[in-house]
Amino acid sequence: MVSAARRRAARDGDRQIDTAHLLHSLFESDRAVWDLLEGGSPQVGRLLGYLVQRSVGYGLRWQGTVEDSGAVPEVADQPGGVPGLSPSAAAALAVARQCARRRGADAAEGADLFVGLLSDPDCRGAEVLRHAGVDTERLATRLRVRGTSGDTPDGA
Repeated sequence: MVSAARRRAARDGDRQIDTAHLLHSLFESDRAVWDLLEGGSPQVGRLLGYLVQRSVGYGLRWQGTVEDSGAVPEVADQPGGVPGLSPSAAAALAVARQCARRRGADAAEGADLFVGLLSDPDCRGAEVLRHAGVDTERLATRLRVRGTSGDTPDGA
């Protein structure tokens, strides 16, 4: 998903992968994440519409700026940070890795990344979700309670 997000960022003329790029790649490549939305297909349709519009106008106000909601430490500039990722995107990936470890998995899955994106309510990905009618706070709480893969009680 990160590779697809990197290509999307390059196409959009953005310097860094942000959480909206990750969200777009996630919904394009992992249909299982669609099932995590309570609104089902209509909500997914609206969400994909907003994501597509991002490159033709919706996200232009973000173009050329670094995503940093301030809700997470600036990971990308710290030792071990990920170059090419916004601080919020790097934090979302770190949360996804933590979710995978809690499940005993070596690699994060789409649901883990989705939890990572929802962990920062002020990131661009969460903003896109809200514009599509997703109650991000309720969804984040539901995913934490049920666990990222639906079978672990502690979740993320």
